[in-house]
Amino acid sequence: MRKTMTEAELYSVYKGVYVPKGLHPPECLKYYEEFNFRQDDILIATYPKSGTTWMQEIVPLIQSEGDLTPVQTIPNWDRVPWLEEHRASILNLEERPSPRIFATHFHYNMMPESFFKVKPKVLYVLRNPKDIFTSSFHYYGMASFLVNPGAVDEFMEKFLNGKVMFGSWFDHVKGWIHAKDQEHILYIFYEEMIMDLKESVRKLSCFMGKSLSEEVIEKISDHCVFKNMKQNKMSNYSLVPTEFFDQKKSEFLRKGIVGDWRNTLTTAQSDNFDTVYKEKMKDVKFKFFWD
Repeated sequence: MRKTMTEAELYSVYKGVYVPKGLHPPECLKYYEEFNFRQDDILIATYPKSGTTWMQEIVPLIQSEGDLTPVQTIPNWDRVPWLEEHRASILNLEERPSPRIFATHFHYNMMPESFFKVKPKVLYVLRNPKDIFTSSFHYYGMASFLVNPGAVDEFMEKFLNGKVMFGSWFDHVKGWIHAKDQEHILYIFYEEMIMDLKESVRKLSCFMGKSLSEEVIEKISDHCVFKNMKQNKMSNYSLVPTEFFDQKKSEFLRKGIVGDWRNTLTTAQSDNFDTVYKEKMKDVKFKFFWD
């Protein structure tokens, strides 16, 4: 049944990109358009499959100074809600005490007027697009609200052309790395978090204005190591009904490693990806961790 569902059936086009209809009904997208940011809000901005769930675990723990209660008792989609998703409009976010923590998959040029006026803190996470592609390939195979990925070649063509949820990775990254007012944006790489999570927690906490002891940094880092976080039912999406996520096909939190694309892409597919990457990113001066 799933294989017959098309982009036209499952997605709507919003500001030029595909968004799943079920998760992003028009009234919720309008809610975000009119959302009022505060200057001390913390916004985790990511292209899908770049490490959002990981950040939804780490950032609240930095904010709570290592108190595990929020991440062990509140599902991550309520703890750090996506502002463009249907739940955001019913969570009374206006009543939450500062600093509030949110997530978004929006491109920079899709952000609402209030964002540009108020300039909240942004944590923008980047990840090697080959690993994002690989993670997405498995994700699209288990999520009922996404178009079945088909064969790797078929999905790669869509991915490289931005015919996937939230559009082109290239456009998303270029928009955010060329953002104005970069003093309120911290760019952090998935790969550097894998390499040295403690240092990444230090970097994030410093940006957030939190002075944490080494003991607290150690505690947060230990809890947020992938294999530990994967056990947290408030974060591993095991609470989501199987009609949305079939985790028998693929776990939501799958491997959490760098370089898994090598287990999916052939040499020819990898070369094709590299060719498109070089062409689309040829004018970009930003230093990427994987270059």
